[in-house]
Amino acid sequence: MDVVDVSARGRVTIVTITREAKRNAVNADVTAGLDAAFNDFEDDPDQWVAVLTGGPELFCAGTDLRDGPGRPTERGGEYGLIRRRRTKPLIAAVEGLAFGGGFELCMASDMVVAAVDARFALPEVKRGVIANSGALFRTARLVPPNVAKELLLTGAEISAARAAEIGFVNRVVPKGSALEEAVALAEQVAANAPVSVQQTLQAVDAVLAGTDDAGWSATARGVAAVMASDDMKEGVAAFLEKRDPEWIGR
Repeated sequence: MDVVDVSARGRVTIVTITREAKRNAVNADVTAGLDAAFNDFEDDPDQWVAVLTGGPELFCAGTDLRDGPGRPTERGGEYGLIRRRRTKPLIAAVEGLAFGGGFELCMASDMVVAAVDARFALPEVKRGVIANSGALFRTARLVPPNVAKELLLTGAEISAARAAEIGFVNRVVPKGSALEEAVALAEQVAANAPVSVQQTLQAVDAVLAGTDDAGWSATARGVAAVMASDDMKEGVAAFLEKRDPEWIGR
């Protein structure tokens, strides 16, 4: 089943996750679809900026805990996008919720436009799992470290207004207009010299990526410890059974 739609508006590629019945949770099909979409975008010299959206109701609820997200891809890594070495700008257009891996997809983008009712959260600790798609180190890069720890350790939701206040969201717009505003922003970028834009983006990313290897190593250690725990089994089971977890701390 096709769960990722791709369209073009001039120089702007629009990539839409279309698995609404599962709150756009990322399974193997979504990972493959995003990977293919961004491979094509990166390789197309006529497309200069991309927008990622989940449609008019919600952005993405993160990993599908029942089916899993599929294997990381060669060019994109997790979700076909998280570790991608992009040369062209990507803007996330967020309506509704962006939880867990959905939040991490936003972190893998260059700019974020959010509807006023959008909500962001990293709820992994509530499930006995860990944010393993970049949030462990990107959150503290994108917002103040104490706020990053609050998001990662509480799993609490924040509003679009709060996300803008801490510097994560670029623009907060009326409900239902995130995509149009993101496309307008993308067109503003695309009006500039593409070589200048791409070289500027790569220079900024090269500076920011200086600690990525350490970040991914720390993430791998955390994932290994969590995967071996009874708490992870209990957290996932409780989520799927729609009950409160009973933690044992090991």
